[in-house]
Amino acid sequence: MKRPLRRLGLAAAMMTSTLGAGVAQADDTIRFSVIEENDSVILGDSDKFYTQGIAFTYLGPDVAADSAWNGPFDALDFGPFDTTGASAVSRRYEILLGQSVFTPKDTAREDPDPDDRPYVGWLYGGVGLIQDTDRRRLDHLELLAGVVGPDAHGEEAQNDWHQFIGVDKSRGWDEQLRNEPGVMLSYERKWRFLQPIGGGFAVDAIPELGLTVGNVMDYVQAGGMLRFGRNLEADYGPQRIRPSLSGTPYFNSDYLMEGDPFGFYFFVGTQGRAVARNLFLDGNTFRDSRSVDSEALVGDLSGGLALFWGSAVRLDTAVTYRTEEFEDQDEGTTLWGLNMTVGF
Repeated sequence: MKRPLRRLGLAAAMMTSTLGAGVAQADDTIRFSVIEENDSVILGDSDKFYTQGIAFTYLGPDVAADSAWNGPFDALDFGPFDTTGASAVSRRYEILLGQSVFTPKDTAREDPDPDDRPYVGWLYGGVGLIQDTDRRRLDHLELLAGVVGPDAHGEEAQNDWHQFIGVDKSRGWDEQLRNEPGVMLSYERKWRFLQPIGGGFAVDAIPELGLTVGNVMDYVQAGGMLRFGRNLEADYGPQRIRPSLSGTPYFNSDYLMEGDPFGFYFFVGTQGRAVARNLFLDGNTFRDSRSVDSEALVGDLSGGLALFWGSAVRLDTAVTYRTEEFEDQDEGTTLWGLNMTVGF
């Protein structure tokens, strides 16, 4: 009798372990974020290259273990979202909406310099799957779809704002890229290597690898981030607008220190991208349009500060330097970013 009971106990333990690997943490908070990136905050009235980006993000609660919403994650469990041997898994969905605006350096010309970056807007929406495995690995699959060209309303977003604040409008928008639907599918994996240093403080290193394909951009990425602060296990870095270092809205309040929801960290990181295609520079896919010769290798260097009080409120700020993206670009791009998040 003892042997069958022992076998039954082992089977139950194995089943519990298997189910546990797919059980999400019980953080039921939903989070809404707004991200703003702009070159004028640091450089005064500058408008050039990647000049403005805004994105709104919804991050859903953890997916329950018995929910049908686990289906897409489970379908990818063979590789990208593998949970073999995991003891704790957190799965979440994101929904996002955003717009990015690009202009040449000289925005006073009605006929833009053909060797300068084309005018273009990118209006998009998207969905994403995010999975944290054992607080040490984050997988992120994201699909963006939208439109490039006049229907992206880049001209209205820039010049209406300029009129409101009393700044000269950009005059070359009649020469912007033509309308074209756009799709980008991105997958990235991040790893966390964390070292506590006492008093609730820690440092961690977060290397990353990723791939993006589509008619908007094709590139592979590699990078990493170093952080110092407290409650680092709640996320993997601040959210940014793609392409960028980090870029995920993931946050899990279950991983905050017990009874101590306040967290902060200073961060610095870099990302390199090998770019095969950039529609914003290479021009329309199926129609004649303005274009420039894009650089095959582009790098970002970012640093900043993140502050958060549990899931209730969060504020991130960062400065990013981006190397030249096309051959005749005479300087890099410096951006200031702000991310504000509230949770319910």
